[in-house]
This record gives sequence, C-alpha cells and structure tokens, in this order.
Amino acid sequence: MRINSKGQVTIPVSLRLRLGLLPNTEVVFEESQGGALIRPAARFRELLEERLRKASGVAADGPSTDEILQLTRGEK
Repeated sequence: MRINSKGQVTIPVSLRLRLGLLPNTEVVFEESQGGALIRPAARFRELLEERLRKASGVAADGPSTDEILQLTRGEK
C-alpha cells in the first residue's frame, strides 16, 4: 500500500468494516510509538460520557448543601 501524491491511502474494505469506518466517518490520526494510529473520532456525546465516567466518585464527601449555606450565612 502506498500513499499517493495527495497524501491519501486506501484502507482495505475488510479493515474498514471491522472497525466501523463507514463512508463519511470522521477519523483521528494520532502519533503512536513507531507509527500512527487511526480511529473514529469521538462524538461529543461519547466524549462527554467518557469524561463523566472518569469523574464519577472523585469528589470527597463533604458538608451538605444546607451545612454550606449555614456557614456562608454565618449561622451555627
């Protein structure tokens, strides 16, 4: 397989089908150790869900909302 003069390469159909790289699929090229990685670009919703999963449970237990309001109002 060769890169043409426009920098294009044809991805074999069997690989495209296995990876879900359908026509008009946006892809991302990333530099990796010893080469490059091509993968479907994460859509906004998928990216948001991934970040929410990573953030889930990272906040420490702390005061309740009522306790915070009491502190900010100077109540005891």
